[in-house]
Amino acid sequence: MLKRFIVYYKPHRLLFALDMLASLLISVIGMTYPIVTNRMLNDYIPNKLYTTIVYAGLIVLGLYFLRLLLRYFVQYYGHLIGVRMQAQMRRDLFAHLQKLPFSFYDDHETGRIMSRITNDLFEVCELAHHGPENLLISSVMIVLSFIYLCTIDIWLTLIIFACVPILVFVSLYYRKRMRKAFEDRRKSTATINAAVESSISGIRVTKAYTNAEKEMEKFEGGNREFVDAAQRSYNAMAKFFASTSFVTDIFNVFILIAGGLFLYNGRISFGDYSTFIVSVNLFIQPVTTLINFMEQYQNGVTGFQRFIEIMDIAPETDAPDARPLTHVEGVIEFRDVSFSYGTTQDVLIHVDLKIEKGRKLALVGPSGGGKTTICHLIPNFYKLPPDSGSILIDGQDIRTLTLDSVRKNIGIVQQDVFLFSGTIGENIRYGRLDATDDEVREAARRANIDEFVTTLPDGYDTEIGERGVKLSGGQKQRLSIARVFLKDPAILILDEATSALDNTTEVLIQQALDELCKGRTTLVVAHRLSTIRNADEIAVVMHGRVAERGTHEELMEKDGIYKELYTLQFRVNDLLA
Repeated sequence: MLKRFIVYYKPHRLLFALDMLASLLISVIGMTYPIVTNRMLNDYIPNKLYTTIVYAGLIVLGLYFLRLLLRYFVQYYGHLIGVRMQAQMRRDLFAHLQKLPFSFYDDHETGRIMSRITNDLFEVCELAHHGPENLLISSVMIVLSFIYLCTIDIWLTLIIFACVPILVFVSLYYRKRMRKAFEDRRKSTATINAAVESSISGIRVTKAYTNAEKEMEKFEGGNREFVDAAQRSYNAMAKFFASTSFVTDIFNVFILIAGGLFLYNGRISFGDYSTFIVSVNLFIQPVTTLINFMEQYQNGVTGFQRFIEIMDIAPETDAPDARPLTHVEGVIEFRDVSFSYGTTQDVLIHVDLKIEKGRKLALVGPSGGGKTTICHLIPNFYKLPPDSGSILIDGQDIRTLTLDSVRKNIGIVQQDVFLFSGTIGENIRYGRLDATDDEVREAARRANIDEFVTTLPDGYDTEIGERGVKLSGGQKQRLSIARVFLKDPAILILDEATSALDNTTEVLIQQALDELCKGRTTLVVAHRLSTIRNADEIAVVMHGRVAERGTHEELMEKDGIYKELYTLQFRVNDLLA
């Protein structure tokens, strides 16, 4: 883990070296005060060297001014190194998240992921700056102060130094407990973030159902978990600091007793004794700094561990010999495909399907039958195991094709439309980022949304709010269709694209979809069977299998599952009417 952490210092080697040099000089300058104090008490003052006293004071003042500049450099540029490292880690993590498969997001909540990108990496940033600086300054100060104290009186110094092993033992003992406690606190913070993200995203539903108390109850569960975890972590930290502070206090007691006895017996002079009392803080302070550094170390290490946990998750990758999908005709074929989402129960069982170029296949059947899974497997959102059949596009197994080339040739319109914060034009242009304004408007016209957009004061520059909250369901759906028009794919997947719309809006959407389907191989998932009567072929999917196939007329003549579903749906519609 240390090697992976050090890698992030490499782009800032020069600045880091200067930062460490400045820290080293700060440590060396810190030694001047006790040295000058010793000379004052033992030489300058007894010998009445008044001019030398003034000069010595001015030299110390000058060195302290230099230390002022050095401390500014360390504080500013040291933190700057940490921030840049944090930004690089966040960039790497975000880029890695873009490459992770759908299955990762099935198992990880957005709030927990955001916690790792923000809170955890902030602690890593603090460690990146203060860690090397504290270690260098403290180590140098301990060594220099020990050597200097030995020049005053080696035995008194060794008596003080004898307390260090006790301090190290106490620190290591409580360090293990602190690590576990702080890790639990991080997890509880992620739980709170996940609860808040979920609650805020669904605030309109909460208000509609007047369930604010329920959301508070859910939040309080995570909040209590955080308090408990924080309590355990602070308990471990309090024991750590109280115990180590007690050991450092023992230093002062030993100095008081041993130094007093040495002075009484004439082993050291009053000036040396006074200097020793002043100088011993140069030894105790860096030791205390290292002790206090343990909390920051635990925070930073825990944050970096949670960072590399995600970085170590295998991303989506192309096969070693993968080739791009080019000159796409759009012929799709499922050959004996079986699939499960990592559970023992298969969602698809020996599915065989084929859609010829430019044809439309509709999938119907009860929820949970496997229709959406079929839609997710075609763009290779979930990897099909080697022994689970094959999915082919133009006769080529998608496992042998690059992921980007497959997905660039597939357009997807879903029931749950996702729009990004930004303008209408930016959301349409997401289909093809290099599209011109005229091409964006033409796509909107073909999706029956241009007329609405032109009535807005800011037109295509209109901000739509988070996830398109300022637009109606039909408007959002037409924006997503315009996005696909702009992408212009050879293959089209419509996953219940009109199921949540009113009849008037559905007519507009259906017109846009009919225009979109022209000349494209299309796979349609629909619950409203009236919308897919004109499909070239209909497949009934139940319990992971293709139960029936044929045109609408053929399936009605079979008097099977499709006819039962069709009849039942229209009977329900009549009752509702």
